[in-house]
Amino acid sequence: MIGTKGDITVELKGKAALVTGGSRGIGAAVVRRLAREGADIAFTYTASDEAAEDLVRELGSAGTRMLKIKADSRDPAALREAVEQTARELGRLDILVNSAGVFYAGPIEDATPEEIDDTLAIHTRAVFVASQAALAHMGAGGSIVSIGSCFAQRVPYGGVTLYAMSKSALIGFTKGLAREVGERGITVNIVDPGSTDTDMNPADGPTAEAELELMAIRRYARPEEIAAAVGFLASPQSRFITGASLAVDGGVTA
Repeated sequence: MIGTKGDITVELKGKAALVTGGSRGIGAAVVRRLAREGADIAFTYTASDEAAEDLVRELGSAGTRMLKIKADSRDPAALREAVEQTARELGRLDILVNSAGVFYAGPIEDATPEEIDDTLAIHTRAVFVASQAALAHMGAGGSIVSIGSCFAQRVPYGGVTLYAMSKSALIGFTKGLAREVGERGITVNIVDPGSTDTDMNPADGPTAEAELELMAIRRYARPEEIAAAVGFLASPQSRFITGASLAVDGGVTA
C-alpha cells in the first residue's frame, strides 16, 4: 500500500466512488473496502433505510465522506441522477462499481417475462446506463468494475440460464468499453465471484453442499474477499489491467 495507519490505507485518498446496491452483501463489503482505502463513497440502495443508515454511521465515523442514495437500478432516470448526485455532492467521480443484483432460479420454462425483464434491467441495462453517465465525470485514473459471476464462464448445472445469460453479457460490455475508453486512461473490468456467503446465497443454504462440490477450495467466499479484488482493480496498482475478468470463485472455473 502507498501508506497505512492501522488497517486504514490511503491508496484511494482523494478519490470518490459510487457503488450500486451497496447496502448489503458484496456491495456493502465493497463500500467498506473502498472506504478503508481512503475513498469518499456514495452507494445506492432500494429497500432498507436502516441498513443504509447503519453503514453511513459505521464508516462516516472514521472520517470518510458517505452518501446514501435511494435509487432503484431498474429505473434509468434514477440511476443517472444517482451518478449526478454523487459527482455533485462529493465533488468528483473516479470509481464506479456496478454491484446491484437479483437472482431468479428455476427451469427456463418457469421464467416469467417479469423475471426476465427484472434480471436484464438490473444486470445489463443498469450497468450500461450507470457507466455511460459516470464516464461524463471520469478522467485519467478512472475505473469501472462490475460484479459478474462464475456462471458467465461455466454453467455446471441447470436452473440458472437466465442469471448466466445476464452475467455473460457483461463480458462483451466490459471488453467493448475498455477499448473505447482506454486512451482516456480509464480501466473497465469484471470481478466474477463464485458462491459467496451473503443473504442471497448463504453458506448454510439448501444448495450449499452441491456448490461446494464444484470448488477446488471447498468453502464459500467471504464478501470481503470479493471486495478485495474490486479494491485492487480500482487502485493505482492495476492501471495496466483492463477488459479483464477476474475469477474469485474458489476454483469453480479452473
